[in-house]
Amino acid sequence: MRERGGAVEGKSDRGGSGMPAAAQVAAGLSGVLGPLRRAVLRATRNAEGLPDLPEAQIELLRALSSSPEGLSPGAAAARVRVAPSTVSNLVRTMAAARLVERVRPERDQRTVVLTASDEARHLLERYDRASTAALTRVVEELSDADRVALNHVLPALDRLVTALEAADGTSPGQ
Repeated sequence: MRERGGAVEGKSDRGGSGMPAAAQVAAGLSGVLGPLRRAVLRATRNAEGLPDLPEAQIELLRALSSSPEGLSPGAAAARVRVAPSTVSNLVRTMAAARLVERVRPERDQRTVVLTASDEARHLLERYDRASTAALTRVVEELSDADRVALNHVLPALDRLVTALEAADGTSPGQ
């Protein structure tokens, strides 16, 4: 159990609102994660003048970039946890923008393997570099206490992602 805002946290503890501490944390996370994700993406795009790619396209590019041998459309859908029809729609748009390549393996011409283009890989590198730079600038402006708090929460957030993936039966490699 830890102390937070003058109250000791635990599974059965109740915060000032009468809500269990876990529910308060969950509500707080729900309220901040979406705006945080969008703010980081906006700052990243603005810092480098990057194209306004939807998050779904960025996620698919990340999945394809992490699989140099490529992924089948079904495997790509499972990896980014969306319906196969969503991947089909994304691929249609992204292939037209030269971000995704459809390759027919010699061993089986009936199938298609999706790969990220060299242009897409370069774009992801720029996104990552700009994101790190934008976050670094902002984090440097925070108080020492806030930087320490953020540093300490990172392992817990990693464990939260793992727990959420386990709860819904997914993992990054699936």
